[in-house]
Amino acid sequence: MEREELRGTLLRVMGGKGYRPMNKSELSRELDLSTHDRPLLRSELAAMTREGKIAEGKKGRYELAKVGGSNHLRGVIRFLPRGHAWFYPDAGDAENLETGIDLKKYSRLHVPRRDTGTALEGDRVIVSFHIPRPAQWRQGRRHEAEEEPDARGKVEKVVERRSGRLVGVYRRKGKFGWVETEDPAVDGQIDLNGDTTAEPGQLVVVDLDRWDKQQNPRGRVIEVLGWPGDAGVDILAVIHRQGLRTSFPEEVLKETHKIGDEVDPAEIARREDWRDRLVITIDPADAKDHDDAIWVEKHGKGWTLAVHIADVSHYVKPKTALDKEASERGNSTYLVDRVLPMLPPELSNGICSLKPDVNRLTKCAVIEISPTGKVSKTTFCDAVINSQAKLSYEQAQAILDGKPAPEGSVEGLEPMVKEAWAMASVLRKKRFADGALDLEMPEIRVKLDDRGRAISVHQVEHTASHQLIEECMLLANEAVARILKIKNKPTIYRVHEDPDFGKLHEYTETARAHGYQPGDLTNRAHIQKLLDASKGRPDEHLIKLGLLKSLKRAAYAADPLGHYGLAKADYCHFTSPIRRYADLVVHRSLQPFLTNAPKKADAVPGQTALAEFARHISDTERASAEAENETKQIKMLEYLSMCAKMPEPPTFDGVITDVRMMGLMVEATEIGARGVIKREDLPRGEWRFEQAQMRFVSRGGLQFQLGQKIKMQVQRIDFQAKFIDFRISGEGVPVEGTKLEKVAWKPSAEKPEKEKKRKFEKTWPPKGKNRDKKKGKKK
Repeated sequence: MEREELRGTLLRVMGGKGYRPMNKSELSRELDLSTHDRPLLRSELAAMTREGKIAEGKKGRYELAKVGGSNHLRGVIRFLPRGHAWFYPDAGDAENLETGIDLKKYSRLHVPRRDTGTALEGDRVIVSFHIPRPAQWRQGRRHEAEEEPDARGKVEKVVERRSGRLVGVYRRKGKFGWVETEDPAVDGQIDLNGDTTAEPGQLVVVDLDRWDKQQNPRGRVIEVLGWPGDAGVDILAVIHRQGLRTSFPEEVLKETHKIGDEVDPAEIARREDWRDRLVITIDPADAKDHDDAIWVEKHGKGWTLAVHIADVSHYVKPKTALDKEASERGNSTYLVDRVLPMLPPELSNGICSLKPDVNRLTKCAVIEISPTGKVSKTTFCDAVINSQAKLSYEQAQAILDGKPAPEGSVEGLEPMVKEAWAMASVLRKKRFADGALDLEMPEIRVKLDDRGRAISVHQVEHTASHQLIEECMLLANEAVARILKIKNKPTIYRVHEDPDFGKLHEYTETARAHGYQPGDLTNRAHIQKLLDASKGRPDEHLIKLGLLKSLKRAAYAADPLGHYGLAKADYCHFTSPIRRYADLVVHRSLQPFLTNAPKKADAVPGQTALAEFARHISDTERASAEAENETKQIKMLEYLSMCAKMPEPPTFDGVITDVRMMGLMVEATEIGARGVIKREDLPRGEWRFEQAQMRFVSRGGLQFQLGQKIKMQVQRIDFQAKFIDFRISGEGVPVEGTKLEKVAWKPSAEKPEKEKKRKFEKTWPPKGKNRDKKKGKKK
């Protein structure tokens, strides 16, 4: 029996009239399952319980889960720093759709801190939801008081823990030990069951045993990470907090070792042989896993591009231990000091990696491109290559800049790299002409010493060599998505839904505050015009960041919903199966449509199962991104703290991104660090805040205003709040080219604290009965 068939049968039986809860044995007899199908029954019951579809009651008896009504949604919860949270409902869940709520409009619900229950970061939960009432109209006027705030939710049940683990500091008083955590989901203290070898003050990992909100959570210390401040301890804390995996099960390693490190000659004979062609890789200099390689040829009708992608599907087969582990991880995670790979290194850095001078198996997309960048023909095949050059982005860029290829390079390398860029530049120009948005954000890297300490921060420049590979990969992804949609083959697509126009209207006001004329941002052309207008300006990063926050987050889906940011109707992830499981599923879906398809294609789940799985890998992608950003921020703060302690602290180029009563919100543009210059840290003198002009003005006529470039140094670091305080470098002299106009001084409209206090004293206690009693008078 197939998994989907069994799941459907279980739901029908449990939902039938007169059903009484049954255990595994009784269900097996009821469904007349063979001995062969019983392990599938056990695994499916466990999976459906985790998903909240069914519930396990007393004595291991199963029944349909009771969610308590039609105003309940299933999804994932994500916490904010102060304990409030966002709930993201599963857009494809059948029961969510039955509620009738517009899941596009309400793609997330706010959950107040008091309503988060016992949920932890990343848990799958069921929430009850409340939709705001529309504004009421009375006598031709709109009553704002009648309009309620954003839609909100309340956690009713935790369906599945992402990890159930928390990180905190071990404390002890006498014989009593506990753990203090700063996790936003928990109010401080975790009581402990059992003993621990931890010393007071050390960071530990706690596995929760019980938590019912009426009492402190209880758990067991399962790992001692070490002393805060020791090398690597901060990164380990993030790994455990995000529920990431650091090692592979023994069963997975056994399967990996059986694969070997040589390509099977019989498999080479079955495939198209590209080993005598100039196939090359272009990757970061420190890359070890090479997913993709390209070959380009110029001819009279334009170009032929071959995009070769590591054929992970040949080695990782469905339903194996290796496949199960990869699917649960969902993707590789690239932390600031290490990589947590989706596949064991023997595969990701070995037999699957497209290294030079060795035979490697690939899935190949051969694309014919016209001189104007239009695709005229596409074919797909299983291939074998022997990469003839491994270039870093810097080496490829040197060739594009007219410098010679690295010593010992094969003949024809320089002309092909230059021709590839000629083709890619045409593709890039056409893509933006078709409506794609240039939302590329600067990439910041933190360099560590051999002890894991941050020693420098720099911005990675995305040059023409990066764009060359990007255009080739985008084209291949689109071509694969198109054929799978035409053939109606179930797969996983990469989607970016149309934005919420209400949020775009809000963002329009932000752009106007920065001096732009954004026009109608529901029009894609106007968005790109705004992005073009901000290029090279101090607030370029801020404008892009604000726009990204107004757009929906890209995710995975079983339906081809298109990609708004790329302006593509068909798009999927095909080009990185070593580090993304979605790409591996796409490779399996593509197998029947290869020119040399294998005799037996790998099984691909049906539409319903793929929808659930797309949600899962969207969650793992988000968790990895949060872990990557958190570790980068930790090391950024470590580096800036070191800067603040230097005898001559370095000066950073900055830009004022907001002006508030308490001070200036700023960003160090070269390193992407955001912080604040508090009012008391402004240069000496008397300063007045002018909200309408978004600026501070001094009695001497200097001003600091929105969008202004400044020079600044680190004042202090708050590691607990993860916040940076800067100060103006020198006496506030602006960077060259920034004009500071002398402005007339006006006394501040704010009343001095002493005057406020005197007024308060005069009006207390209030006049009337209480005051008379205090003075001993009779009324």
